[in-house]
Amino acid sequence: MGDDSAPALHSERRKCGKCGLVNSGNDEVCRRCGEPLILSDDAPPPSYETPATGKLKGRAFLRRVVWVVGATLLILIIWYASLLMTSDRLKPDQHAKVQSAIDLIQQGGFTREAFILKHLTSFRGSDNWMNAYVGHRDAYAATNFPFEVVTLYPEFFEVPIDDRERAAVLLHEARHLCGDGEENALRFAWQNKRRIGWTADRYGQTRLWDATARLTKASFPYYFQCGANSNGDCF
Repeated sequence: MGDDSAPALHSERRKCGKCGLVNSGNDEVCRRCGEPLILSDDAPPPSYETPATGKLKGRAFLRRVVWVVGATLLILIIWYASLLMTSDRLKPDQHAKVQSAIDLIQQGGFTREAFILKHLTSFRGSDNWMNAYVGHRDAYAATNFPFEVVTLYPEFFEVPIDDRERAAVLLHEARHLCGDGEENALRFAWQNKRRIGWTADRYGQTRLWDATARLTKASFPYYFQCGANSNGDCF
């Protein structure tokens, strides 16, 4: 009778762990690279994931993402609500002046800024807890980005001589609502002031014009090097 184990021994194959060549069962070193061969029974089991395991890990990751996004949204909603709860609304006459100023901005062709001011912004008449904590310089308004909350101080209603000057202030704040910093907001408002009719011939002697010109000149002195005396407003 023959030995049944012999064919099994000779039929076994040994794969080289170095070059990947499949050798016969009798080979002890790889025919290609000479690397010592190890029986497959002695090799460590391969590491792999079943389709079910991959799906479970994918679902767990998705749940984590949903949880993080949901928690973040909840925090933002609570933060936004706290800004409104710790500040006062505008009075009806103040609200009317704001809307008139926004209309002038829209008439000047600033569609995006007007839309944000009219539909996405919450105007407040006093500081919320965040403004009170951070503090601010003397200003006509303050913006809380990205919550789209704009606080309008008494100076906003008292210093500008009309709605057009208030429109100039709101155009500046609209750029903050879009994510711009102070310098970019100053640049944008000064370069585009003529589009809302805020010009030197009509408003050059007002307090708002003087204050805005000084702030803009401090950041962009080359904006004021035009004209016959090289000291005029380039815009």
